Amino acid sequence: MLQSMTGFGSVQKETAKQTIAVEIKSLNSKFTDIYCRLPKSLSSREIEIRNLLQKELERGKIDITLNLIPKEDALASTLVNRALVKAYFKDLMQTAAELDFEASPTEVLRMATMMPNAFNNGIQDAEEAEEAWNEVLAVVKEGIKKCQEFRIREGQGTKLKFIEYINNIKSLLEKVIEQDAKRIPNTREKIQRAIGDFVNSENFDKNRFEQELIYYIEKFDISEEKVRLNAHLEYFIKELEGNSNGKKLNFIAQEIGREINTIGSKANDAEIQRLVVQMKDELEKIKEQTSNIL
Repeated sequence: MLQSMTGFGSVQKETAKQTIAVEIKSLNSKFTDIYCRLPKSLSSREIEIRNLLQKELERGKIDITLNLIPKEDALASTLVNRALVKAYFKDLMQTAAELDFEASPTEVLRMATMMPNAFNNGIQDAEEAEEAWNEVLAVVKEGIKKCQEFRIREGQGTKLKFIEYINNIKSLLEKVIEQDAKRIPNTREKIQRAIGDFVNSENFDKNRFEQELIYYIEKFDISEEKVRLNAHLEYFIKELEGNSNGKKLNFIAQEIGREINTIGSKANDAEIQRLVVQMKDELEKIKEQTSNIL
């Protein structure tokens, strides 16, 4: 199923001790670029989260924000890490003395309690820590699922756009076929007028003339290009119904563009040139959208 690289998923879940909030955003990118905003307590889990995001979301610029909000009763059980706070306090007081100014013990104590790991509010038991991580992981997975659902919805909207653009090119191709039927007699008439005098010349070489005429006709014939262009358009639609990706669709779009350009360069007809310009315009819309498909 077609998926866009643009996605968003947001989940918030309450547990016994905290509220877990996850927000995942993804945007268009040629490569996988993951940016994590995690609480310090989950810094050791960052690689695991990155691997999960890469596996499930595959490609794009992916941004995850994860917040853990402790409940009041959990905060009430927070314990001061006295040994560490004492060390902070002592070091700060010594630093003040070395700088030759008198520090307020109350102010220094306040600063010490604001230093890293001044409070023991984490889960000490390994089993409880693993249980808490599993709760967080479940919320992250749910956020990824919502982001994927968003991507699928966006992909289906883009699919409808693709079908619209391809059908527009098909309609223009039908007009090219109609105009080509008119172009051939006109071209034949021009050739006959141009070579009328030359044929009656004493130096006329019939074999050379036939070779030059065949070359000229083949140069201006667009029959194969019309068939190939229609085949590429049908192939593009077929891929939309399958499990295609943005890179493959972009490759098919390049083949479509090659046939359109060849028709424009070989036709030598003002009306066909005008139709070719319109087909190129529709094709550019397709290429812009394929860059955002997973």
